[in-house]
Amino acid sequence: MPLEGFDTFPTLLCADGCSMVDRRMGIYGYPIEIQALFFMALRCALAMLKQDAEGKECIERIVKRLHALSYHMRSYFWLDFQQLNDIYRYKTEEYSHTAVNKFNVIPDSIPDWVFDFMPTRGGYFIGNVSPARMDFRWFALGNCVAILSSLATPEQSMAIMDLIESRWEELVGEMPLKISYPTFENHEWRIITGCDPKNTRWSYHNGGSWPVLLWLLTAACIKTGRPQIARRAIDLAESRLLKDSWPEYYDGKLGRYVGKQARKFQTWSIAGYLVAKMMLEDPSHLGMISLEEDRQMKPLIKRSSSWTC
Repeated sequence: MPLEGFDTFPTLLCADGCSMVDRRMGIYGYPIEIQALFFMALRCALAMLKQDAEGKECIERIVKRLHALSYHMRSYFWLDFQQLNDIYRYKTEEYSHTAVNKFNVIPDSIPDWVFDFMPTRGGYFIGNVSPARMDFRWFALGNCVAILSSLATPEQSMAIMDLIESRWEELVGEMPLKISYPTFENHEWRIITGCDPKNTRWSYHNGGSWPVLLWLLTAACIKTGRPQIARRAIDLAESRLLKDSWPEYYDGKLGRYVGKQARKFQTWSIAGYLVAKMMLEDPSHLGMISLEEDRQMKPLIKRSSSWTC
């Protein structure tokens, strides 16, 4: 556990390229994927630790961290239509404990695309939040793990599913599933990726479509009682994967083309499909990778910076 200092958020501070997105893609700070995995790891640790003298102190620290982390993520990373409207109307330079705009986000920094992307029903955990910076991109892995770990509340989990259904063409297209949305291109691509020839627009980690994510989507669909979404995605994958020799990823806005540097016969593409099929055929398998909501996981604090370890 980190000691108290300047960085007092309960989230984990990370460098760029620290996750499945392992090249320069502007995810430095507090990426949703790492925070969701961290939350799940803490919950798993809590279940495995013995309630003895040696484990008691560690358990207390984990419980405290979980409360702070869940409150922080559900409050500051969550975005839906109402929250987007609230951020759009934020005042800036508020510094007291009564501040509404706690991260001093400048409304003009909200990208234009998110206003059209956000449906009236639906929502998601955005990519990153830190002082004066919000990364509004959608990241599939982080949102699916948030559902499976119960970092997302039941209402938020259903809203994520609503978003996927409403924005099917953008997030699924012709091959599930977009690793991130939207893409970086032109000047933004040059600055953020360093002109990375692999992460060109709608390719690889820059808006590419990854079949391996199919099992995570399927698990999230089953947990939220929306198996029809998973079935639709699996049908899409089945129409291409075998014929295309199980590529690593697909390119293009709709995921129509085999990735320009995609390796063929990828084990995780095959495994992702098989696990998805097995879970859909026998939903009881979900229990191996999903945690139910902890009813005691209610926020004990009112400010994300008020926790100590």
